[in-house]
Amino acid sequence: MTRRHLAIGATLLMVLAALGVVQARLQQAAAAQGAMVRAPMFEVDPLWPKPLPNHWLLGSTIGVFADERDHVWIIHRSSATLNNNERGAEITPPTGECCVGAPPVLEFDEAGNLVSSWGGPGQGYEWPSSNHGITVDHKGNVWIGGNGAGDSHILKFTKTGKFLAQYGRANVHRGPTNAEGLSTYGGDSNDPQNFGRVAKIFVDPRANEAYIADGYLNKRVAVLDADTGKLKRHWGAYGNKPDDRNLGPYDPDAPPAQQFRNPVHCADLASDGLLYVCDRMNDRIQVFQKDGKFVKEGFIARRSLGEGSVWDIAFSRDAQQTYIFLADGRNMKVHILRRDTLEELTSFGDGGRQPGQFFGVHSIAVDSKGNLYTTETYEGKRVQKFVYKGIGSVRRNQGVIWPRSAR
Repeated sequence: MTRRHLAIGATLLMVLAALGVVQARLQQAAAAQGAMVRAPMFEVDPLWPKPLPNHWLLGSTIGVFADERDHVWIIHRSSATLNNNERGAEITPPTGECCVGAPPVLEFDEAGNLVSSWGGPGQGYEWPSSNHGITVDHKGNVWIGGNGAGDSHILKFTKTGKFLAQYGRANVHRGPTNAEGLSTYGGDSNDPQNFGRVAKIFVDPRANEAYIADGYLNKRVAVLDADTGKLKRHWGAYGNKPDDRNLGPYDPDAPPAQQFRNPVHCADLASDGLLYVCDRMNDRIQVFQKDGKFVKEGFIARRSLGEGSVWDIAFSRDAQQTYIFLADGRNMKVHILRRDTLEELTSFGDGGRQPGQFFGVHSIAVDSKGNLYTTETYEGKRVQKFVYKGIGSVRRNQGVIWPRSAR
């Protein structure tokens, strides 16, 4: 009996040990999925926007903005980024009925209806060789930058596409680029009149100042008078005087770079006067006062190489702008951060072409109801809407946020 009892005891110990292993693995799996946190919740709207007319297709889509009417503006690179088998109706000779590149600037209403379209070369201005970023300011002016060779200028139009102003001249600063179109050296980040491949523009309605993420060739934030385009101040990383020397490849284990890397991809002002700058290739957000005094920085997916992780940001629409929504085109997701600490709470998205997935998520915007809009560059070529569902419990890694009613 003693041997039998010992055998039974040994078996029980083995079972308990096995159960412990199983429990540990389940805990590891749960940890991999992420603990539950309270954060803004979203679901993709797979039916927004509505189909475009005229056999139009989007090219690489590199800017989005939600205006005061919750109309959503996008800018894309149209036929320049479509393959011949995508634009068969516009090549010579045509190969079929479909398709053609849509005009570069498109405006949608809340329901996803296309309400206006315009853009491209015209009289009195130099259209960018590679347009980049779109902003509608408090006066209804539409600002457009450019990150192509020779794009050392900024354009301003009315909402109907009437040309208003050009700041800087094209082809002043060209500089060599690598295969991704990023500067390898060159530029003049201390030029008071011209720019170096502007990524994005943010206009402060209180001071009537335009904050320029300048950009793909230069390595600075530039602040302009929004009416005259005159440069008022500028700075580099940590508030340093910009230095255009090539920093070499990003190394996540090296001390933080004392200058921005190309591209400086966004410079967005929060309601409390803090400026948040996307230092994309350095995988970081740097925060400044409006005069360029450095406040703090935060790293996002710090070991991301290639194109970097910090592509664009938008603020939540509560009074305190509690959250930052950050587009990460390298890792194909949107991160949700606390704005005060730059702590990541959760993320959503995954690589792919289905609704709620991303391929090169590039730009992000928020409307007055808290809904998110994202655009995708490279072969992504689309805009998506994510419907705000309030604050609630979500996993730290949400994956694809498909509508619950369709699950």
